[in-house]
Amino acid sequence: MVPAGCTIRRGRPRLHGSGGGVAGMIRAMTVMPARPDLSRREVAQRIAETSVLRGTFTLRSGRTSTWYLDKYRFSTRPEILGALGRLFAERIPPGTARLAGAELGGIPLVAAASLASGLPSIFVRAKPKEYGTARRLEGQLDRGDRVVLLEDVATTGGQVLEAAEVLREAGAEIVLVLATIDRGEGARENVEAAGLRFDALFTAAELGV
Repeated sequence: MVPAGCTIRRGRPRLHGSGGGVAGMIRAMTVMPARPDLSRREVAQRIAETSVLRGTFTLRSGRTSTWYLDKYRFSTRPEILGALGRLFAERIPPGTARLAGAELGGIPLVAAASLASGLPSIFVRAKPKEYGTARRLEGQLDRGDRVVLLEDVATTGGQVLEAAEVLREAGAEIVLVLATIDRGEGARENVEAAGLRFDALFTAAELGV
């Protein structure tokens, strides 16, 4: 049984000698903590170290930038993802019934936040699947449910506003759009102009860009 919040790093077991056999194999399995206790400052530092790329990049909005936040470099790291789940949970407003995240980048984030908060989650597909239930929303959503919509990196807010509209049409009340990182390029203004509250765990400046 592996302790909650831990990952296993498997070494190469030795099958011969005094350190071999079952005992050697057990010793070769080192439990590595996922570190959900990282401070907010430490999380920002880890994200900056792993995910900030320099160069010339075209963003989803069509703009070009000399730096890029590769969200998958931090959302695939268990020590960062576990800490982000806790930080998200701390900002969820009272009375929230469900959390939502949009395909693809929002899915690991909303899963981590769901585990940390105990609230059920909803996945918003980019488009309805072409088989089975043909749904665009995965998970249970009841009309009138108060939902917090999580985002990875907010630039202009276009993608998260599309997801918010899908949820609204299904009967959700969006109480907050909560991003991991706000690039400071119009997302807050556009989301608030659509009548939604916006917040972010970090700004680009806090990551040193």
